Amino acid sequence: MSCVACKDGVGFDVPLTMAFQPIVDVGGETVFAYEALVRGQDGKGAGAVLAQVSPDNRYAFDQLCRTTAIELAARLDLTAGGACLSINFLPNAVYEPRACIRATLAAAMKTGFPLDRIIFEFTEEEALDAHHVLNILRTYRAMGFKTAIDDFGAGFAGIGLLSKFQPDIVKLDMALIRDIDTDRVKRTIVSHTLDMLRDLDIVPVCEGVETVAEHNVLRDLGVSLMQGYLLAKPEVEALPAVSWVRPDARLALSA
Repeated sequence: MSCVACKDGVGFDVPLTMAFQPIVDVGGETVFAYEALVRGQDGKGAGAVLAQVSPDNRYAFDQLCRTTAIELAARLDLTAGGACLSINFLPNAVYEPRACIRATLAAAMKTGFPLDRIIFEFTEEEALDAHHVLNILRTYRAMGFKTAIDDFGAGFAGIGLLSKFQPDIVKLDMALIRDIDTDRVKRTIVSHTLDMLRDLDIVPVCEGVETVAEHNVLRDLGVSLMQGYLLAKPEVEALPAVSWVRPDARLALSA
């Protein structure tokens, strides 16, 4: 890939902002991180914004998402309680990792946002050059950022990638979590995946948690970090409150 694409690509002219959804430590009842999720400034959802992304403007889109997330997170004092900021990035919009990180570094420096509180997470929605992806992840780690694979178990990001690079965090796809309380096969797959990640010193996150029953099964499997509507829905330009599920009472209590 060449940085010519950065220079010759068009800008992303669709106004956007970010919603934030917490990733919570259900045992310690603390927020581990807030994931920044793109939204339209006109109230439109992520789908409407992403539909405007093309090969010509995806670099500009990716850069705008990063800087917007950092600027909003700094304004909201996101790290005050010890939380990190999780930013989604597009591997196919990164042409050379150290060159394409400049806007991120500039936004962090301008706002005083600590680099060691930034997590870069990605989903391989299409087949990508494994060497290129690994180069990005290794470069980001060397620069002090945390790395995460999102939607693990749903797409191209899988065991093959883990055999070459172990990120800090792996987020298990919501399709594996849905109905885990009644689906023995999913429960077995998730249980063994958790064991593998722990053996590799990778922190697991279970996303898409929507029911108390799912939450309780995951707690029984030893999961600490969860994300989902049961705990908190995304809020635009705000840090939402968390509804904690107390194992003893089996009731969601608003924090």
